[in-house]
Amino acid sequence: MITKGETYIIGEIGQNHNGSVDVAKLIVELVSRSVREETFGIDLKPMNAVKMTKRDLNEELTSSQMNRIYDTPNSFGRTYGEHRTFLELDDQAHYEVYKYAKEKGLDFVETLCAKGCMSLLKLFTPDYLKVASRDLTNLPLLEVMAETKIPIILSTGMAGKRELDNALETITHYHSAISILHCVSQYPTHPDNLNLNTISYLRKNYGQYTIGFSDHTIGISAPVVAVGMGAEIIEKHITIDRHMKGTDQAGSLGPDGVNRMIRDIRIAERWLGTEDLYIDKSVAGSKEKLERSIASCRPIKAGEIITENDIHMLSPGDGFKWSQKDEVVGHVVKEDIPAHEIIYPKFIK
Repeated sequence: MITKGETYIIGEIGQNHNGSVDVAKLIVELVSRSVREETFGIDLKPMNAVKMTKRDLNEELTSSQMNRIYDTPNSFGRTYGEHRTFLELDDQAHYEVYKYAKEKGLDFVETLCAKGCMSLLKLFTPDYLKVASRDLTNLPLLEVMAETKIPIILSTGMAGKRELDNALETITHYHSAISILHCVSQYPTHPDNLNLNTISYLRKNYGQYTIGFSDHTIGISAPVVAVGMGAEIIEKHITIDRHMKGTDQAGSLGPDGVNRMIRDIRIAERWLGTEDLYIDKSVAGSKEKLERSIASCRPIKAGEIITENDIHMLSPGDGFKWSQKDEVVGHVVKEDIPAHEIIYPKFIK
């Protein structure tokens, strides 16, 4: 479950299973792998969850749209309806993938696209229900999902403030276990359209909810930046092979991309640290070696009084700082100090 201080990373299977439970399980296995950061020898926690999508094709598109010819390289049927039917896994198949995810220690998120998909919940209870961007305005669907009291994740890819507020009003009649993901429903999302500052807006204006980011950009940089901006959830499409047939495969992360994204997000979590300014213990050695201390400009004999013209700053940093020069200037030298050496307390009265 989502916890403070750790980014909740969701690997979205979507339709990248290509109608195969076995392929879906391979994606689950990929998502469950931990990652090692080699330079510092750190074992990093894998993704937290996988997400599947369930559609009811009787509540999907108009008859004319379902019957239209779908002649593309990524088509799995002659018509769009046949294509969608091929890609749709039944309730039992979703349950099988759910059980496998649980065996792998992952949470399971389910996007439900219609009231008819609620039959899935007779077999198992997902950890979270996801509302797809296109359904944020489908208030009847949101209501039946909210009635289950299962925590809900909303994507804002096709929504403005009014649409989001209406959705929240519907859900909060039943519960407030809600997460909101900034999202742009452009596949892939053009850099000029991403507007990650929406994350800051959501945190300021909807701070009572968990705020995250559902990413449709190419690469892994945007999720890492989002984490730096305070996103607590990251969702990204995952596949076992970006060259497989399917509309989402090329825009998804393959095995290498998954490893790199997990590595960078988990390392970014460590980067953030605490909201403070301090000298970290890890730099103590460098500070002493490289910082500067008050040193002699010339040979200074015992009995002489040090003037400001007699001193300058040299490394190492284990002596007096310039802010402490009054503890040096005007004081009598106890023993000879060679030129260009640190003036330590033992040298002066």
